[in-house]
Amino acid sequence: MSSERPWLNKYPAGVPAEIDVEQYRSIVSVLETAIKRYRDKPAFSNFGKTLTYGEIDDLSTQFAAYLLHTLKLKKGDRVALMMPNVLQYPIAIFGVLRAGLTVVNTNPMYTARELKHQLTDSGASAIVVLDNFADTVASVVGETSIKQVITTGVGDLLGFPKGPLINFVLKYVKKQVPDADLPGSIRFSEALSAGRGKSVPDVDISPGDIAFLQYTGGTTGVAKGAMLTHRNLVANMLQASVWLGQNVKHGEETIITALPLYHIFALTANCLVFMQFGGCNHLITNPRDMKGFVKELRSTSFSSITGVNTLFNGLLNTPGFDKIDFSNLHLSLGGGMAVQRAVAERWKAVTGCTLIEAYGLTETSPAACMNPMNLEDFNGAIGLPIPSTEACIKGDDGAMMPVDEVGELCIRGPQVMKGYWNRPEETAKAIDSDGWLHTGDMAKMDADGFFYIVDRKKDMILVSGFNVYPNEIEDVIAQMPEVLEVAAVGVPDEKSGEAVKVVIVKKDPGLTADKVKSFCRNELTGYKQPRFVEFRTELPKTNVGKILRRELRESSKED
Repeated sequence: MSSERPWLNKYPAGVPAEIDVEQYRSIVSVLETAIKRYRDKPAFSNFGKTLTYGEIDDLSTQFAAYLLHTLKLKKGDRVALMMPNVLQYPIAIFGVLRAGLTVVNTNPMYTARELKHQLTDSGASAIVVLDNFADTVASVVGETSIKQVITTGVGDLLGFPKGPLINFVLKYVKKQVPDADLPGSIRFSEALSAGRGKSVPDVDISPGDIAFLQYTGGTTGVAKGAMLTHRNLVANMLQASVWLGQNVKHGEETIITALPLYHIFALTANCLVFMQFGGCNHLITNPRDMKGFVKELRSTSFSSITGVNTLFNGLLNTPGFDKIDFSNLHLSLGGGMAVQRAVAERWKAVTGCTLIEAYGLTETSPAACMNPMNLEDFNGAIGLPIPSTEACIKGDDGAMMPVDEVGELCIRGPQVMKGYWNRPEETAKAIDSDGWLHTGDMAKMDADGFFYIVDRKKDMILVSGFNVYPNEIEDVIAQMPEVLEVAAVGVPDEKSGEAVKVVIVKKDPGLTADKVKSFCRNELTGYKQPRFVEFRTELPKTNVGKILRRELRESSKED
């Protein structure tokens, strides 16, 4: 068996080859077990306010009762959530799930067009939205199936006087809350009051029921809703838990949750996995305010943190970060985009904690591969397939590729989505007849079963017939101390088909294009070297911090 799955020989001691997917029937069973076990322990904290597992139990029950009794929603109905990381988010998630409904996670930064597509496509019946983004909802709600809008403010659950003060400052001082005309909308606190004292009927939630409609970024056209079932997420939570569990202290962990809970990485790795551990999610509402973020970290004793490369890089380049007490930090997990060696090495030097790279997709709930937790140093791999997961590399003809050959990474396991919502053709393209999910990522596997991402299939640059992978170029240039951030893209070229262009944000104002090219001449073979170097003050990114190479490619065509 291990010859087919060589990675099993490299599993850390105590990590099983398989998990028992039947251990919990649904995410609600996991929640209820955690509530019984850790009732008085802190579950979520934000702006100095902490809710225990018992309080999450009471509040999510109230919200579930409101959805079922007042709104009269039926099992399987969809409820959209449009908020950053605030205490209302986990209450809403667990309330929706306890009512047997489906969560539609919605990016608060969506434009009216993007929001309308997602609400229409999902057929959501209700939406919970933070006041700051309610004007976007107001502009499209009439063209959707939404029957009830529930609004809330950042400070609504923070108590007096802090809560009202924060709401006042955001609206009248910082002017971050535009007026929104939403007749018939109600406040989140009113919804909780309406559900208080009412019992939630026993809803039979089966493992195959859809827990989340998780929309993929839509970087290649219109966003699609991945149907993630209770079984998918329970499986992934158990897979990640046994992988991380060797050095976790149950009921004592605090994880920094800076990536938004509407993103699958934070949703599973932070919210669900640490719920099973009885940990506390310390919610960061605005991680883009790096100075505020570092200040928050200085006053928090935390044991774990997850993020994307740009988040770790941003923290490392914020004054005061190196003065934080990292003595309790034992888990730093990077995913969502490639972790750059320069960032990982600097993270280890500053925090004393290895930055462990993991790999996943929305379609895999998300974790598929992770590096062993006992990894001493960054190794450039995305790790080993986690328990009950198979991975392979396939060529364009669908045949399995040998060790060290580059092809498309394919994943099979209980965490692979049910399919795309109302898109059978897209589902058939993504999941083949043998159950393999085709990721669209170019990768290779070494003899030990470690997988390495080479790049996104769509981002690959073709120079005179040679494949050039942007990740490699970016990794090299990120080693230059004068560079803050870098992205590499292909631009059309008459002679070679495409040429490499790099877009750089400088750390040192004295950096020149010639210096970048000269550095690359020593590090990269001829066809990989950047022909064009552009400097910008910032790179376009998704709300989670992934660099949008597509936008850079498009703007380069217009130049």
